[in-house]
Formats: sequence, C-alpha cells, structure tokens
Amino acid sequence: MKTLVDSNVLLDIVTQDARWQSWSEAALRKAAEHTTLAINPIIFAEISAKFDRIEDADMALVDFTREPLPYEAGFLAGKAFLAYRKRGGTRRSPMPDFYVGAHAVIGRMALITRDGARYRTYFPALQIIAP
Repeated sequence: MKTLVDSNVLLDIVTQDARWQSWSEAALRKAAEHTTLAINPIIFAEISAKFDRIEDADMALVDFTREPLPYEAGFLAGKAFLAYRKRGGTRRSPMPDFYVGAHAVIGRMALITRDGARYRTYFPALQIIAP
C-alpha cells in the first residue's frame, strides 16, 4: 500500500513550522512503518516553490516515491470541482487539492494531510490521516 503525502505536511517540515512540524513528522514516521510514502507532480510543484534549485527540492524529497498523475484522477478532480461549484465555490478552475485527492482515490492510496475537511467533503471514501 502507498500513502500520498499532501504538500502542507511536507511544508510543515521544510519550513520547520512551530505549530505543525512535530505532528507532520510523527504522521510520516508512523505511515512509513507500513506503507510507501508518495508524492505526485502537483505536490512536487507546491513544495518546489520553497527551493531555489530543483536539485535541492529533489534532495528534500528523496525518500518519497514519485507517482504520475493518471488521467482518471484528472477526470475525478473535474467532478469534485463541479461539486465545489454547485456548493457555491467561486474558483474558476480545479484547485490542486482536487487533483491530490482524486489521485489518492484512483491509486487506492491513503492521504496524509492537515486539510482533512475538504478531502472528506469531496472524496468521502478516501482514507485520510489528519489531525
């Protein structure tokens, strides 16, 4: 089994967030005991903004398996976006979280995130590890 790791969890560690770093580190350690930790291109893009060079971003994420984003996840992200718009959402295009959640669902992965509420709303069958 694989566990997809949301960018907010990784950014807690990279930025040494005073409030969330210890929770994020503990969640990753626990998940790594029984699953493979993974990221996708969307998560990589969000993390890479904190680095000046791609080599530094690669080194920070060396322990994570890189999973391609399947087209089926893109389709499911679009459906989640439509549900968001029907609920009154104002964004004009799908947000990264929709792609991340859809990828976890399609790939039958768990998801470690601090944004459990949004994922539970749009992906109710998703196994979520959140505070």
